[in-house]
Amino acid sequence: MEVSFRLPSAIIIYDDGEGQHPEDFEDTFLSLLHSNKNEIHFVQGKYNMGGSGAIDFCGRKRYQLIVSKRYDGKGKLGFTLIRRHPLSHDEAGKFKNPWYEYLKMDDEIPAFDIQELDLGLHRYKKFHTGTIVKLYSYDVTKNPLFLRHMAQSLNEFLYEPALPITIVESKERYYVKQRGQANVIFGLKRRLENSDYVEDAFSEEVTDKRFGKTKVSVYVFKVRAKDKNLKETKDTIRNVYFRNRMQVLFSVNGQVHGHYTSEFISRTLKFGLLKDYLLIHVDCTDMKLDFRSELFRASRDRFREGEESSYLRQKLGDVLKKGQLRDIFKQRRNRLSLENVEDEALLKRLAEDLPIDKEWRDLIKQTFELDEKGGKKKKRKPSKRESESQDPFNPKRFPSFFDIDIKNSGSAPVIKIPRGGDKTVQFNSDVENQYFDRTDDPGDMEIGVMTYIPNDAKGGDQKGTVNDISDIFSVSRKSPQNGKIKVVFKPTDEIQVGDEAQIHVDLISPAASDGEFSQMFWIQVTEPPPKKKKPNNPPEEDEKLGLPKPYLVKRTNDNQQNVRTWEQLESAGIEMNYDVIIHPDIDEGGKLEAIYINMDSKALMDFKTKERGLSLEKKQLADQGYISEMYFHTLFLYVITKNKNYSIVQMNGDESLRDVELGEYLKELFQSHYAKFLLNFKIRKLMEELG
Repeated sequence: MEVSFRLPSAIIIYDDGEGQHPEDFEDTFLSLLHSNKNEIHFVQGKYNMGGSGAIDFCGRKRYQLIVSKRYDGKGKLGFTLIRRHPLSHDEAGKFKNPWYEYLKMDDEIPAFDIQELDLGLHRYKKFHTGTIVKLYSYDVTKNPLFLRHMAQSLNEFLYEPALPITIVESKERYYVKQRGQANVIFGLKRRLENSDYVEDAFSEEVTDKRFGKTKVSVYVFKVRAKDKNLKETKDTIRNVYFRNRMQVLFSVNGQVHGHYTSEFISRTLKFGLLKDYLLIHVDCTDMKLDFRSELFRASRDRFREGEESSYLRQKLGDVLKKGQLRDIFKQRRNRLSLENVEDEALLKRLAEDLPIDKEWRDLIKQTFELDEKGGKKKKRKPSKRESESQDPFNPKRFPSFFDIDIKNSGSAPVIKIPRGGDKTVQFNSDVENQYFDRTDDPGDMEIGVMTYIPNDAKGGDQKGTVNDISDIFSVSRKSPQNGKIKVVFKPTDEIQVGDEAQIHVDLISPAASDGEFSQMFWIQVTEPPPKKKKPNNPPEEDEKLGLPKPYLVKRTNDNQQNVRTWEQLESAGIEMNYDVIIHPDIDEGGKLEAIYINMDSKALMDFKTKERGLSLEKKQLADQGYISEMYFHTLFLYVITKNKNYSIVQMNGDESLRDVELGEYLKELFQSHYAKFLLNFKIRKLMEELG
């Protein structure tokens, strides 16, 4: 069915809330640079500019209607019309800048008495009090899916709204006769909790002396969901959950005020394998006000560049790189593990054919560490605890016990933390993994200082006064994971060796019968461990470059050894199809670990098809040349880009710039005819010379 537009679209916003008297319009709806929302905690309006922000999208004449009546029913209904004044000339014949004006009659906002009005609201609701704003000729870019796209964007920007929002698209917008469609927005948090695309979710609550307290929620998406292939799943995740490229959200009282794109995942976390499957939410509501005010601009579309934003970015990176997210990243990378599939002969042949002189060797040595002759990485053996069978974990909605997991040699456990280091304290309980994060009946954990005894060199033994645990410790509390709740304590710079603190931890249950579960222990700050001296061994002569490993990939295995399949790579979230030539596997440290070469790429098959009548020997020669060219060109492009510290960006259709990680750039470069160029010029020439 073809959809066509009947009339210019308008957006009508109805808020069944406080409303305003007509005589107050000029100090509320029509004022700028004022602030009247300081005492309303779940809204973040600044300078009364929210209502005027949408005027620029209201057609060429910028018309906007405001209608309002106070919630108590007293007073009249007032209305006014805002527009952009037509462009005019001054006396000298020069153009004046346009300005905006609003309607007044007899020097007053027009008003009249009403009891109710039928304004065609959703479900035939009559208007009694509240506010209506109508945006005329609103620019929806003639999008027949406007309702869906608007709902997705509102869900992104309203992570956890105070009230649900209903979006209605009326039948008058189309020629076709159909009922108006409605969509209710509950916010991204609730949507993620009920999503079939989310594979894992957890949170970490961070307490820091500089910014106060924040909660970081992490959602990891599945590689495949709902019988969709990898590409379809990835496209759905992108369009539904971060349509506006907002993958790290910063919110205050549930409303998003700033964001990072996937570059934070690739560059700061170094988890490039997760960049299409990760959404992070940072709740800034309980941050210290002076710190938070330096983060966000009035427009709420980006961060301020300053010390606060840099510190927060670094802190988030440090917390997430050490926690559960790192384990998930390793699990994804382990799906690429090729133990017993590694082709040492292929790597040896490529290393021998490496067209390199001393200058190139020195350049590569800056990027790849040298492996000693015959040196092999020791395989990690599973610990005794890991090898032992464990009883299945049966989670409960509310806790029935709460214990600290530490050997108690006395009346109270004592945990020693070296100055400048940190220590993870583990607690055991039987609550479910989403205990701190679920929307309905969430639990909580409170950590406080009962007693603080500083180490006084003069022999004093008076108890110190600490009002906030962030004064002496940075604390990171993680979500429960199969009955284990981990809390990381790190002494601040002001803490000295010998200082002691008694810590009180409460696991709070919303079930009235359960109440609180408590644990107490002591933390003692000790001397930092001595730094280990690096052995000053002279380098051996027979060093070899720690080159990335080459792996061949095919659509199906066909019982061939040392070959991976597309299916195996896609299980780790790596797209592999006929159009893909290579995939560079870059680890979290930015090192090129492996190069996956697609032997069933369309580029190689087309080359063989054009070269008719190839003998088996020449087909093998073409395969070998293809492997060598793809491997060496990937290697040297990576080395040059890495050593020259190039930063890669891509211009989007809206002329905005998007950061591109190095692995993604190399992968797309070979798909964009570069592989065909190497095949048609380099390998054909080689075959002719050996013909």
